[in-house]
This record gives sequence, structure tokens and C-alpha cells, in this order.
Amino acid sequence: MTFNEKLTELRKSKGWSQEQLGETVNVSRQTVSKWELGLTTPEMEKLIELSEIFGITIDELVGKSAPQKNATENQAQENSHRIFRLSRLNYEYKSKSHIGSLPLVHINTVGKAKGIVAIGAVAKGIVSLGLVSLGLFSWGFISIGLLAIGGIALGGAALGGLAIGLLAVGGLALGFFALGGLAVGIYSVGGCAAAAKIALGGYASAHIAIGDITSGEFCFKTASDSMRLIRAEVSELRDTIMREFPNTLKFIRELFCTAVK
Repeated sequence: MTFNEKLTELRKSKGWSQEQLGETVNVSRQTVSKWELGLTTPEMEKLIELSEIFGITIDELVGKSAPQKNATENQAQENSHRIFRLSRLNYEYKSKSHIGSLPLVHINTVGKAKGIVAIGAVAKGIVSLGLVSLGLFSWGFISIGLLAIGGIALGGAALGGLAIGLLAVGGLALGFFALGGLAVGIYSVGGCAAAAKIALGGYASAHIAIGDITSGEFCFKTASDSMRLIRAEVSELRDTIMREFPNTLKFIRELFCTAVK
């Protein structure tokens, strides 16, 4: 059996498409197609990687016959392959269950993972976890999603060292509503807070600014040791917000008023 025939047989035995095999070894579907048609052959690095993936020797992969082995020898070889792969931290798993074209779970510790649940160096899925993570719910050093958690987080709701989102919480937070050491947004709360409308912080700059040091059209000073306003000032703050920004959502308005009571 030639290499191209053996590769086709091994791929189909795994139930993989040419595209899925290509993703596993980081080549295009067209490259896999050329291998299987016998138009090109992989370089040695890819041959080694393919032999590890399918658990056979390079000689067997390229079509050379291999001596018969008993069950003990086969198990020993399988264990050696597993130990070798784990030593390289190169582990990959794809569930047989799919939703559409995506596997239900795809784990790839050193490469790209794409699935409903994806875990990998670069992960893309509904739920994703990785160094770089993209999904509805994502967690990673760089994270992008509807709910994103990471060193750098970008999302509808973002939590991270640097957080950018409609709701952003982080050391540096940028968003519609931002909460952080340095917070910038339409509404912001932080050690240093700057906002288009309302800001609350040790230093606050906004149209309505609340804090120890303030800059804005309407400034409400708080005690530096407690961040509190007297009751009369809280009532004035609420009236000011309702007058200046009548469309402010009630829970946002009450959040600022409650925070300084």
C-alpha cells in the first residue's frame, strides 16, 4: 500500500475530513488532498507528526511492511507514543459528537481548538478557554466574547487587567459602565474615574463628578476617608441626575446614590 493510500485509509478510520486532518497538523485541506492524490508528499517533520497521530511507525506510514507484533508489544508501543506525546505537551482530543460541522469538544494543548467547547493555545467556540480565546463565553490571556475574562478582555461584559466592554471591570476599564483602578466610560467608578455623564472616584471627572477631587459641571465632594455624602447631598445628587440625564436607567442612578450614602 502506498503512502497516499495509507494516509487516506488512516484518516477515514478516524472519521476525519481532509479539513479536520489539516487542522490537526496545521496545513490546509488542499495540502492534505494533494498528499492523498499522490501529487506531493509531506516533509519529514509532518511525517513524524502524522505517525504520532495515527500511532504507527514512519515505515508503516509510507507503505513499508512492518513485522507482526504480539499484544504486549503493541501495548508497549502505544504507551511509548502516549508518553512521548505527553512529554511534548502535545495532546489533542476531538469528540465524535458534532453539532453541525463543529465537534462538541475540541482540546488541543499546543495548537488551535475549534468546537462548541474549545480548549487550546488558540481557542474558538461557544465556550472557549485558551491563551487566545474567542467565543460567547471566553477565558484566556487575550479574551474576546459576550462574556470575556482575561488579562486583556474585550466583550459585552469584560473582566480583566485591561477590560473593554459595555460593562467593563478591570485595572484599566473602558466601557459604557466602567469599574476599575482607572475607569473611563459613559458612567464610571474607580480610583481615577472619567466619564461623559457620571463619575465616582478618588479623582472624578465628568458632567456630574462625585469624589474627593472632582472636575465637572456638577461636583459633589466626599470625605476622602469614607467616600460618603451627607443625606441632603445624596438627595441633591439624585435630583441632579434626574434633571441632567432623565433617561438614565433607574438602577444606574440608584447605584451612584447608594454608593455614596
